[in-house]
Amino acid sequence: MTLRCYGQACNNLNITYDNLHLVKTRSFGAISPIMAPNQTSMFRSADMSMVQLYISNEIGREVVNALGELGLVQFRDLNGDVSAFQRTFTQEIRRLDNVERQLRYFHSQMEKSNIPLRKLDLDVESLASPTTHEIDELAERSQSLETRVASLNESYETLKKREVELTEWRWVLKEAGGFFDRAHGNVEEIRHSTEDDDAPLLQDVEQNGQAADADRSFSGMNIGFVAGVIPRDRVGPFERILWRTLRGNLYMNQSEIPEPLVDPTTNETVNKNVFVIFAHGKEILAKIRKISESMGAELYKVDEDGNERRDQVHEVNVRLNDLQNVLRNTQNTLEAELTQIAQSLSAWMILVTKEKAAYQTLNLFSFDKQRRTLIAEGWCPTNDLPLIRSTLQDVTNRAGLSVPSIINEIRTNKTPPTYLKTNKFTEAFQTIINAYGTATYQEVNPALPAIVTFPFLFAVMFGDFGHAVIMFLASLAMIYWEKPLKKVTFELFAMVYYGRYIALVMSIFSLYTGLIYNDVFSKSLTLFDSAWKWNVPDDWKEGQTLDAQLVSDYRYPFGIDWRWHGAENDLLFSNSYKMKMSIILGWFHMTYSLCLSYFNARHFKKPIDIWGNFVPGMIFFQSIFGYLVICIIYKWSIDWSKADSSPPGLLNMLIYMFLRPGFVDEQLYPGQGTVQVILLLLAFVQVPILLFLKPFYLRWEHNQARAKGYRGIGEHSRVSALDEDEDGDGHVGNGRASFDTDDGQGGATGQGDDDEEGHHEFEFSEIMIHQVIHTIEFCLNCISHTASYLRLWALSLAHQQLSVVLWSMTIGGVLSKTGALGVIMIVIAFYLWFFLTCAILIAMEGCSAMLHSLRLQWVEAQSKYAEFAGHMFTPFSYGTLLEEDEGLAEFRG
Repeated sequence: MTLRCYGQACNNLNITYDNLHLVKTRSFGAISPIMAPNQTSMFRSADMSMVQLYISNEIGREVVNALGELGLVQFRDLNGDVSAFQRTFTQEIRRLDNVERQLRYFHSQMEKSNIPLRKLDLDVESLASPTTHEIDELAERSQSLETRVASLNESYETLKKREVELTEWRWVLKEAGGFFDRAHGNVEEIRHSTEDDDAPLLQDVEQNGQAADADRSFSGMNIGFVAGVIPRDRVGPFERILWRTLRGNLYMNQSEIPEPLVDPTTNETVNKNVFVIFAHGKEILAKIRKISESMGAELYKVDEDGNERRDQVHEVNVRLNDLQNVLRNTQNTLEAELTQIAQSLSAWMILVTKEKAAYQTLNLFSFDKQRRTLIAEGWCPTNDLPLIRSTLQDVTNRAGLSVPSIINEIRTNKTPPTYLKTNKFTEAFQTIINAYGTATYQEVNPALPAIVTFPFLFAVMFGDFGHAVIMFLASLAMIYWEKPLKKVTFELFAMVYYGRYIALVMSIFSLYTGLIYNDVFSKSLTLFDSAWKWNVPDDWKEGQTLDAQLVSDYRYPFGIDWRWHGAENDLLFSNSYKMKMSIILGWFHMTYSLCLSYFNARHFKKPIDIWGNFVPGMIFFQSIFGYLVICIIYKWSIDWSKADSSPPGLLNMLIYMFLRPGFVDEQLYPGQGTVQVILLLLAFVQVPILLFLKPFYLRWEHNQARAKGYRGIGEHSRVSALDEDEDGDGHVGNGRASFDTDDGQGGATGQGDDDEEGHHEFEFSEIMIHQVIHTIEFCLNCISHTASYLRLWALSLAHQQLSVVLWSMTIGGVLSKTGALGVIMIVIAFYLWFFLTCAILIAMEGCSAMLHSLRLQWVEAQSKYAEFAGHMFTPFSYGTLLEEDEGLAEFRG
């Protein structure tokens, strides 16, 4: 059948072993700048200020702890020319490293003894900052506990080793005793063979089932023996070495020890065998002992006499029982000690980590020995300066000092870091933007429009209502059970969990596009009456093609009419519809991205970027592709069934617009050739404007400034917060930090915080080359980027066709089956269809659509306005430190 269409803080919890305590708090995650007063929107990065702090040496640690809890200051290293071993607080860090080593030793012993560790849930619990006295007590207690645990552990290992030796000795006595009993009981005879010089000295002789001369003793024959235990995997090589070394002049008997033995040093289970070797002569026996010891065997003394051997067995059993009692008591004492430590170890580890981070931060400060003052410099959000000042004042008041801590805002030409405030919802979107690059300071944040455009472009490609429902329910489940699922450590699931809000928004948009496409697991929804009816002739026969016609003036109210599904020309209609829709969406996406470049230029007060880049670029783009979009919409608005001509092909129209200006093969509207020539000339005129306006304007501006006597770019007078005083004495600090007197923190060089902004002498050639590259890229990208949006069309059709194929090859083929067999087949086919739908159409196709939409967001959109020349604001924050430190993962709940 064919359709034809032509239109349309409380509760202290005491911790064992010290007076440190946990404070039960209500928390929304790690302590971070997100919790600071927010007066800045997400549209741009927060205003940043370079600040200088003068802190009394007595409260330096307390100030750093307080600022670490706030997480609002990114400190600069003022001691860049000083090695790590020469810095002021190196001794404190080394001491804390030793404490951390001791705590990790406790943790390794707990894992060895299978003692569970009480972990801290940092979302609901946080540790109050300890005093220096409490840290000293923790260091002393940790040292004493290490000594005690090490002593108990050493005693336990020694006793365990002795237990293994006694156990092996008991098995040797048992197996060797059984051999001797069989020998004296005439079960087997051992005698010397004199008939063949090449025969072994000792042989197991058994003739006609009768033993000879049972009363002969081994001592009377001058035969000795060696007994011991050897690992089972070495028995084969051990036998071969003995045979070749002694030329077969030995007799060896062995048996397996049924119980596995534990090596106390490695805590590994080892299987061993008991062996007894008989040989003639002391020299041969000595050689056997050396070979046995070299192969890792343990030798034990065994008496040949039965009575003495029984006394040995009794003595070994008594000693083994006594040893096991002592071993059990030692193990209980060690486990009790470790169990108590396990209740506090996580808290101790976190406290030591924070304390060490505080001293590492203090090592970044400059120390004035004469005034006993610490001088720090760093970046902080301008809006949070009052909060930082009040925090410093609180620390000073609690310490009872009369000299307050001073914080000054200083001017600098250094590039401020980019600080983009996020919350639980926007964090994942910001992360995928930061994966491409860090936005330049104060430019439009690409993550804000990406919250809408990125999931919507995904939905255009995904576009199935049924698949979207499954994704929506999965994302809601991850959000609802957010806290328990956060503890799952499986890496692949952790990635999906981190993007749960992205998945939620993508699924919501996919619900909308699924309704627009009228696709539900490759089927359609008959929500409204169709606008088409079949035109059935009187002589119609089954198998013949039917045409459909529109029902008067009624139109399907929302989305694609369900009668298109199953029609013979469904794919042809979907192709045309989705291809043109992709071009329109791409045009809109890139147009608004170009508009954001205007807001950037206006914010940075660069009118030449507006007139030299934005305006000619916009005219160039709209003259070609804006015109194409208008033609698409105009063509849709015409009822071609009533027109005198057939609808023209827009692709050929666009090609001939460049190849044969003024020529129109099939006219869309009157005067089309003239309009296209004017638009083409208008686009070509913008190319020299893009090339030359900005470079020549900048050269003229530079020459005007030099003629009026202003300083050139790069000729900066400098002031340094740490320079020497004017009288020449009183040098402050170990490092220097120079700052320009020029106002303004805008611009971007992409350099780190410690680098000067890239000011150089004006070079017209460099600016010209840069502008030529920009112009060529922009003009070519207008074409390639527009074509890139056709992936929306391609992936949407691919997803729809895969859904159809999967349905027809699984559950669609068995729905007509009846009876018990039909029910079984339908159940099996349903589970197969559902599994393949989740695995292929949702997981794999979803990942593919997400990657393609990410490409459109990163390249096609962001390249129009974002420079990504910034560096991220990384404040000193205990919350971030505890959350991201992989070494603390095993201590966090």
